Amino acid sequence: MIKAVFFDFYNTLVSFDPPREELQARVCREFGIEVDRSRLPRGYWRADDFMSRENARVPINSRSREELEQFWAEYEATLLEEAGVDLPGDLALRIFTRVRQLDRRLVLYDDVLPTLEALKLRRVVMGIVSNLNRNLDGYCEELGLTPYIDFALTSSEVGAEKPHPPIFLAALERAAVDHGEAMHVGDQYHSDVLGARGANIQPLLVDRDGFWQAVSDCPRIRSLKEIPSYL
Repeated sequence: MIKAVFFDFYNTLVSFDPPREELQARVCREFGIEVDRSRLPRGYWRADDFMSRENARVPINSRSREELEQFWAEYEATLLEEAGVDLPGDLALRIFTRVRQLDRRLVLYDDVLPTLEALKLRRVVMGIVSNLNRNLDGYCEELGLTPYIDFALTSSEVGAEKPHPPIFLAALERAAVDHGEAMHVGDQYHSDVLGARGANIQPLLVDRDGFWQAVSDCPRIRSLKEIPSYL
C-alpha cells in the first residue's frame, strides 16, 4: 500500500510563465535566428534528458565555471538542434545566458492542486524531492503548496542529487515509510525513474507531451490526476 508520494519539482509540479519556449524564441530573434516554436517542446525534452544524464555522471552544481559553461552551451545546442538550428558553442552559451536574464515566474500546472487535494483526503504523506541548490520553502508558500506538502528536500540540503540513493532515502526517513510504501513521480527517466528504482521506490513517469513513448519499463501518465489510480 502506498502511504507516501514524492514529487519532482520543475516540469512535474511547476512550469514557467511566460513559457520557456516563448522566451527561447524571443531571444533567438534577438540574435537573428528564427526557430519553429512548435519544435521547441521536444527540444527542451531532449535537452532536459541530456541534463539528467550528465547530472547522474557528475553533479552539475559541483562543476567548475568552465565546465558549467561548456555544459550549458551543449544544453542549448541540443535544444535548438531539435528545432533545426545548428549553433557553435560560443553562440549557444550567449543565447542560453540571455534567456536566463529574462523575467519569468513559476506557475503550477492545472492538475497539481486537484491532485494534491485528492491525495490529502487519502491521508497520503507528500514530499518534494528536487535537484535544487536552494531551499524550496519560499516557493511552496508562494505557489500555495504549503497546505499539502509535508516536506521538501533539495540536493543542497541532503548533499546528494537524484538519481543517487541518499536523497531518496532521506525522503523515506522524513515520510516515516518503508521503501515499498512510497512512490516517486517525476518527468525525467534517468533521475526520477532510475533514481527511485535504485532506492526500491516505485517510480511513475510524468509524460505530459508524450515524448517518452519508448519507455516501457515503468508506468507513464499524461496528468497528475492519474496518480490515485496507481496507489
